[in-house]
Amino acid sequence: MFNEMYDVIVVGAGHAGSEAAAAAANMGSKTLLVTMNLQNIAQMSCNPAMGGIAKGQIVREIDALGGYSGIVSDTSAIQFKMLNKSKGPAMWSPRVQSDRMRFAEDWRLLLEGTPNLDFYQEMVSGLIIENDRVVGVKTSLGIEIKAQSVVLTNGTFLNGLIHIGDKNFGGGRAGEKAATGITEQLVDLGFDSGRMKTGTPPRVDGRSLDYSKMTEQPGDDQPEKFSYLDITKPLKKQRSCYMTYTSPEVHNLLREGFDRSPMFNGRIKSLGPRYCPSIEDKINRFADKDKHQLFIEPEGWNTCEVYVNGFSTSLPEDVQFKALRSVVGFENVKFFRPGYAIEYDYFPPTQLKHTLETKLIKGLYFAGQINGTTGYEEAASQGLMAGINASLKVNKQEPFTLKRDEAYIGVLIDDLITKGTEEPYRMFTSRAEYRTLLRQDNADLRLTPKGFELGLASEKRLHRMEQKHNDAKKFVEFFSKTSVKPEEANPVLESKGSSLVKQSDKMFKIFSRPNITINDVRKFKAVEQYIQDNNLDNEVIEQTEIQVKYSGYIAKEKNNADKLNRLEYVKIPENFDYSKIKSMSFEAREKLKKIQPATVSQASRISGVSPNDISVLLVYMGR
Repeated sequence: MFNEMYDVIVVGAGHAGSEAAAAAANMGSKTLLVTMNLQNIAQMSCNPAMGGIAKGQIVREIDALGGYSGIVSDTSAIQFKMLNKSKGPAMWSPRVQSDRMRFAEDWRLLLEGTPNLDFYQEMVSGLIIENDRVVGVKTSLGIEIKAQSVVLTNGTFLNGLIHIGDKNFGGGRAGEKAATGITEQLVDLGFDSGRMKTGTPPRVDGRSLDYSKMTEQPGDDQPEKFSYLDITKPLKKQRSCYMTYTSPEVHNLLREGFDRSPMFNGRIKSLGPRYCPSIEDKINRFADKDKHQLFIEPEGWNTCEVYVNGFSTSLPEDVQFKALRSVVGFENVKFFRPGYAIEYDYFPPTQLKHTLETKLIKGLYFAGQINGTTGYEEAASQGLMAGINASLKVNKQEPFTLKRDEAYIGVLIDDLITKGTEEPYRMFTSRAEYRTLLRQDNADLRLTPKGFELGLASEKRLHRMEQKHNDAKKFVEFFSKTSVKPEEANPVLESKGSSLVKQSDKMFKIFSRPNITINDVRKFKAVEQYIQDNNLDNEVIEQTEIQVKYSGYIAKEKNNADKLNRLEYVKIPENFDYSKIKSMSFEAREKLKKIQPATVSQASRISGVSPNDISVLLVYMGR
């Protein structure tokens, strides 16, 4: 192994590293996955769940491209929910509760079954750099392993520091040591680095909880799944989560420990995730609220360990315990382990290209929390893209990127490299200006052809996607061409309080009405007959309903995207000298020099660059 030349070395085996290694190896690159502990591949360090608002769309996109996160989410799921179902389909977001141990095991077995992939357990302490190009890694034992490209996915391990009350100690995760050496070397090479913080709640013994005092949160009656492949199946049985609340008494008990909190006494200076604040942050920032929701999430099918979602904290363990015992249902709670905060190094992602390759060192890629993101799904998608591009570069092929109207993954990466982030970045549907196009139901239609071209998505997967596309297209045409008579339509319309028709009308027009659903039009004989004759599954039926009811919105958004994408094709030459453009604002010149955008469209999204600056740039470029 040590004398071999690898195409790609992936450092770290969390969600980003696992997807990066799988992608590179599946594309035919000789790949090595190096991690400090092979027992913790794809460990769920925080909550035992995948997906959620906007994150579920990302998992679907990873799956559509040929990644593994969707498959593992399905095989290890203990509960499925489609969130935001009461809103429009652009907001629907799949989410699963996962069996933490099975999730990691399924990932490891998938990776071990992947050709071209080797494993090695040790800490990578440095990179081997020659002429501004990475050529390998050094381990803590002094071993040098050569490679043509390296993907760093270090998670929270780079100089990780764990805080519990007035105690702190080095570590990348509870029970695991921090990684050292890489940050210092990268800073010496000219990279900017910073510190970020994240936290996790206590894990408790489910046998000590009184669930009868809590509100049950069951899964969907008809659960779906993440992967578009038939190899995974929807859940037949599910485990429930539960909900309870904090109280003024709980808040007062927590406040007693504020003077010993590293967050309030100044020991933690870095920023934590805005949208997943600690419990002490919540009661401090929202002092007017007398209660906060807590979601009680089982960690698996058979374990009694429970995750207390909403109670992330770095307060002293005695304060955590005392306060949690005052929560309804937690009167006799027993701790498995206390919550803690962790500070770690990250590298502002404006130092990267769209491919996630660093601008300073050729062949070096960053993915996951090293780029300032938070969340398994955000990390996994970056790992996938970094692994793809590392493999393509080694094989001297064109890079692969996704635009903002093509995928949430495209929005995520463009946000990171164009705007940067000073706090842990989390994906939301509101970040995507084309979210009507980027739905969870059509990720396969958008991305599977691209995954197939890369060699990641199989022919079977492509065929299944084409079948779905063709079946839905024909079903939409059926509604456009088929009429329904008043005597059949009006009883359905009347039951929904919708205006009646006086003559035969096209089904498409009736189906397009806001309050008419697929279940309503299935009462028309011809519709149900068509579904049975063509053996249509729920995916096709759902896709058809969305295409009919939202066709106007989809067309309008696509038109807007096409207009803006014209600037996406106007490339800015590498090392373009912005200092010569005197008629551009000083701030714009400075920002453009720092970010070095690849296209005029990307330049227009940089904070501090005005439309007038873009006009000046276009004139200067002869456009």
